[in-house]
Amino acid sequence: MDQFMKTFGIIINATLMYTPPLLYAALGSCFSEKSGVVNIGIEGMMTVGAFTGAAVGYYLGNPWIAFLCAGFAGALFGLLHAFACVTCHSDQTISGTAINFLGSGIAVFVCRMLFSGNTETHPVKMKLPRILNGIFESLAANHPEGIGKLFVKNGFLDNAFNTYASTYIAFLLVWLFWFIFFKTRFGMWLRAVGEHPKAADTLGINVFKVRYICVILSGFLAGLGGASITLATVSAFRPSVVIGQGFIAIAAVIFGKFTPQGAMLGCILFGFCNGLRVILGSNSVIPVNLISMIPYVVTILTLVLFVGKSRVPAANGKPYFKSK
Repeated sequence: MDQFMKTFGIIINATLMYTPPLLYAALGSCFSEKSGVVNIGIEGMMTVGAFTGAAVGYYLGNPWIAFLCAGFAGALFGLLHAFACVTCHSDQTISGTAINFLGSGIAVFVCRMLFSGNTETHPVKMKLPRILNGIFESLAANHPEGIGKLFVKNGFLDNAFNTYASTYIAFLLVWLFWFIFFKTRFGMWLRAVGEHPKAADTLGINVFKVRYICVILSGFLAGLGGASITLATVSAFRPSVVIGQGFIAIAAVIFGKFTPQGAMLGCILFGFCNGLRVILGSNSVIPVNLISMIPYVVTILTLVLFVGKSRVPAANGKPYFKSK
């Protein structure tokens, strides 16, 4: 029984470790898509955030400042995407693709400049903290029987929930953004802009301003998603550290019908697949290449099964030309 609980706790912990990068990016995608701007540049924004978090974390030694700087780096690319799509009415898919190439290219280029020609940063001095450190030991000492014996002594709680602070922040943001989306005036504005921008404009809503805010915010959150990899899951940036996760986050948004709470469920599913891949890959007779395919196969199956059932905002991907 103890071994089962310990293994179950490790699986939960792996899921919680690999979910936050997807969840930050998916929440950002929700804002952009709901406002009517397709943002497939999430991957590039995550890559820039991952590099910025690792580099600032290494030089300053403060993971929280590095975490915020990564968000601002992603927001800068969000601003670039917003300018191209909202102001210049560029094709949103092409702009997002360019952001992906530009983000990864700049990250590697600056990394080589700062780290003596290497494409990998030095490990950060301090990662984001595990906010529950010591709590479960105290619980076990104070409650040797009951919950202490059942969940603490066998290591279940510590193995399952003693994870990085970025995890709990991500889940708190889900409910904050749900409130913003469906219980605030700004949420009503962004949903109106994504469904019928002309009608929203006639009601005095600044369509360009709302879309700019949402796309920049999507970049900021994607940057946090990238940093949650290099400041928590691993401790350094390398070109392959993000690869594919931005697109998986977009798949989670489609799975979740473009809502924060739905995207969270999709990210937990994909986070579980990523965690399962790591656990199975460490002690399995199955070829590691096959195991590595698990998250991507699940992503494809999810898109096939759910893309037709998701209602895309009516004005999504359509540039808005203000009437004169």
